[in-house]
Amino acid sequence: MSKTYHICRVLRLISRRKRPRTTAILLAGGVGSRMQSAGETKQLMQVCGLPLIVHAALAFEQCPYIDDIVVVARREELKTVYDLMEQHGIRKCRRVVPGGETRQLSAIAGFEAIDGEKTKFVAIHDAARCLITPGQIADVVAAAYAERAAAAACRVFDTVKRANAAGYVTETVDREALWLAQTPQVFDATLYRAAAYTAMQAKFVATDDMMLCERIGQTVKLIDCGTDNFKVTTPGDLLRAAAVLQGRRKDGQA
Repeated sequence: MSKTYHICRVLRLISRRKRPRTTAILLAGGVGSRMQSAGETKQLMQVCGLPLIVHAALAFEQCPYIDDIVVVARREELKTVYDLMEQHGIRKCRRVVPGGETRQLSAIAGFEAIDGEKTKFVAIHDAARCLITPGQIADVVAAAYAERAAAAACRVFDTVKRANAAGYVTETVDREALWLAQTPQVFDATLYRAAAYTAMQAKFVATDDMMLCERIGQTVKLIDCGTDNFKVTTPGDLLRAAAVLQGRRKDGQA
């Protein structure tokens, strides 16, 4: 069976509303130490009148390919986050659960909170990427239906240098094959379960979920979601995110 035929079959299933049940796992358990905030965690900071986590959750709420949302939050923020989901009409939110000591453990905590019998695909997303759109989510999810694993990313446009420990350039890296990883990262739930738990048993540390699948030999399809899908990390990123959102509202996109 050709890959083209397989993708067409997947798209037909989607159009007939017989697509696999898909749960989003929204990771919002970080502290945001580089944000230099006084007592407020990054995911609760506001951009254009809404907390970062709400912007992200609304995108998944509005995406027709997402059936459920599980939010992973800091234990002391569980009620605050749950109340925000109710206040802003995030009806797909089924559970708000505490995260682990690392991002990897938080993703597993979210995975353990999904409906394991019904969920066939999981879409793991960092709440700090508050500018993701419902359309971009749909593109990544549809690709995962066809390929079993897909992730948001963007191409590298700058010239990339490799340097030694002293800061001297040792080579110029070919950027044609380079991408910057983003989220959501979407996986067949059975595949993700095998990848995540074998990594945990081997004490393998991953900085994103694609690494877990790469480790067991699963290819991941990258979907270009552009440079606006950046992770809010520093105070300057808040200003940049506000500018993007204001531009979308002006153009009638938000």
